[in-house]
Amino acid sequence: MNAPQLNRSLGIRMVIVVVIGNIIGSGVYKKVAPMAAELGSPGWVLICWMLGGIITLFGALSNAEVAGLLADTGGEYAYYKKIYNKFFAFIFGWSLFAVIQTAAISSLAYVFAESFNTIFPSEPLLSMADFNIANIFYPFADFNVKLTAIILIILLTIVNTRGIKTGTWVSSAILMLVFAGIFLILGAGLSTGHSNISQAFNLKTTNDTPVTLSAVFTAMLAAFWGYQGWAAVGYVGGEIKDAKRNIPKGIAIGVSIIIALYMLVNATYLSLLSIPALEQIYKEGNQIAAIEAVRTFWGQNGALFISVLILVTTLGCTNATILSSSRTYFAMAREQLFFQKVARLNNAKAPANSLLYQCVWACLLILSGTFDQLTDMIIFAVFIYYGATTLGVFILRKKMPDTPRPYKVWGYPFVPAIVILFCAALFINTIFARPREAAIGVVLMLTGVPMYFWFKNNNKPKEAVEQE
Repeated sequence: MNAPQLNRSLGIRMVIVVVIGNIIGSGVYKKVAPMAAELGSPGWVLICWMLGGIITLFGALSNAEVAGLLADTGGEYAYYKKIYNKFFAFIFGWSLFAVIQTAAISSLAYVFAESFNTIFPSEPLLSMADFNIANIFYPFADFNVKLTAIILIILLTIVNTRGIKTGTWVSSAILMLVFAGIFLILGAGLSTGHSNISQAFNLKTTNDTPVTLSAVFTAMLAAFWGYQGWAAVGYVGGEIKDAKRNIPKGIAIGVSIIIALYMLVNATYLSLLSIPALEQIYKEGNQIAAIEAVRTFWGQNGALFISVLILVTTLGCTNATILSSSRTYFAMAREQLFFQKVARLNNAKAPANSLLYQCVWACLLILSGTFDQLTDMIIFAVFIYYGATTLGVFILRKKMPDTPRPYKVWGYPFVPAIVILFCAALFINTIFARPREAAIGVVLMLTGVPMYFWFKNNNKPKEAVEQE
């Protein structure tokens, strides 16, 4: 008896929607403040956004060659089985579940909840904000915000159990609203008398000291959160028409659009807010830079407008991330390398159990930390695998030299080599600059080692799963 299969129903337009929908979330509104605090110079903030965009595009083009060659449900999980081995593929898939994608869902939902709380403030529900675990985790701090985020994750999980077309059409409708809102802000912000566009390109630091290489790498952790998510389209490879052509094309188009948009948006913020103002926003912790930028020229009504726009944007990105991420765990479970119930589809051909497990863990991560803790932890972990995928370009060209490639990475071998070297440098810098986030990320990933052998030794044969 054949196991139920996912439907190949997504064309190139929806592939681009999934790429952009997984990228454009909280980073475009929030990350300019920590970058300004780290660098002390508006011009250097823009340089870091541009460098982050270039490295992201290089990584995306390298990934696109691998995706075009090996496209299947599960994304890198499917690729790594052929590039490396099943054990490494599992550690990647477990890392997605333990930290990368579930923490991304948590982070996005957290920013949604912050904006919701700005529009609809409420009295604190609990008086246990100081309760902590090892002075690292404060589960009940900002509990109102965290509870709202948890409710959002649960509701979007329910939406995505209705099938992939429902999920992608929700993302498509939300993206149209997001782009309309962002371009309205760009036009109004740059045309107002409050903006000073030359200020955005000033390379001078507030304390007149040179910007260090370590500061650039640390600031780029924030920028990369803004660009994070493009690879998620590979997770739904089994549901894309002509995946080997449409995935590479969708990745290249989607990432290029995002780079151009982010440069425009952040130049607008920096033309409206000074570095000291952004540093203060960062210190406050619960403020969003985009809201304060729009407040300068539209007042309280503008703050309300941007808060609603952030709600819509993070809603869309949270939805897209929930939709795509769950497919990897489904692929793992089909091979008896995850909880067996996750291998089943519901009547809508959606991996409902995978969505459920993902939902529960993402909600627990909401309680574990703050937004910036979660995002730094994600970027540290994800760049290990971006480097591994890019290295796969070299390995596959040697292992499968004669296999037709719908797409070959531009600038080979220099472009993939630059990505690999950058991933290694970012990994090392994060260990020293953000040791707590790096340590938590490594520990969560390494829990996959005993889990691999547990699944391997305890799961039933595939035939038993299919017959239930």
